[in-house]
Amino acid sequence: MHPFTANTADSVSSLGELRLIAAIRRWLGKATPPSPFGIGDDCAVLPASRHPQLVTVDPVVYGEHFDDSIPARAVAAKLLKRNLSDIAAMGGHPRAAVIALALDPKVSTRWLEQFYRGLAATARSYGVPIAGGDITRQQGGLAATLTLIGEARGPRALTRRGAKIGDWIYVTGTLGGSILGHHHRFTPRLAEGSWLADRRDVRSLMDLSDGLAKDLHALTPERAVPSLIGAAIPISAAARTLAKRDQRSALTHALSDGEDFELLFTVAARTDRSAFETAWRKKFKTRLTCIGRFTRTLEAGALNPDDFTGYEHLR
Repeated sequence: MHPFTANTADSVSSLGELRLIAAIRRWLGKATPPSPFGIGDDCAVLPASRHPQLVTVDPVVYGEHFDDSIPARAVAAKLLKRNLSDIAAMGGHPRAAVIALALDPKVSTRWLEQFYRGLAATARSYGVPIAGGDITRQQGGLAATLTLIGEARGPRALTRRGAKIGDWIYVTGTLGGSILGHHHRFTPRLAEGSWLADRRDVRSLMDLSDGLAKDLHALTPERAVPSLIGAAIPISAAARTLAKRDQRSALTHALSDGEDFELLFTVAARTDRSAFETAWRKKFKTRLTCIGRFTRTLEAGALNPDDFTGYEHLR
């Protein structure tokens, strides 16, 4: 659905800011609490927490993260879920969100209503109150930026730093080909991230947004290299489909495509991997794969992620 309209009567400019905010409140319904815990004040009020606080922010921009082929409801779901994936990557859970819109006056009111109804449905599904936001004018464009506040489940919030030489590298799910639909239909790994944060043998954690080959560098300890097992990389069916279309290998897609929103983490070298994987399977249906380990030099026969590229935002 195209987000812009040539008919002024169907555009957000016909409503004006105050009527648009009132409409947004209606569209969100119970997904936004009464002020001051929801829309209506200069700031939203959040109850204090005993655990470390988490804050993340991500946008969706028309022409960059979505186009006319993606329904407005799915655009909103992607916006919230990609932020939820960041919270999952710290082993936390979400508490509240605020959203800022930059709208061309020609944005369709119908498109925006569907966007907010999709946001409300996703927010209710994950128990995330929409606590407030802002609207501004952006000539010729459309962007929505969501800030999500979360908290750690306990005293520890997992970060990207902490891996050591010898540690094992794991990934959830399958990788590659997200452009065929996964980039807006994925499930944030909140439960899995929380479980990992409770395991002392898990050293570091992140989500995969720019491709395994690029993102893995953020977990790699100093004076170490990731020695990957090429045959172990979990390649998605979508990556294999794309490989038939563009003659790039399915493995290249799995390492480079980005927007997988799976979890990438490391486990201490001393860990009983069999017991760890058994405990995982008892808890989750989500696929789990050990794809290599950190070594001082690249092991013989290992795949080098430096031979592949990930998504570069400014190129």
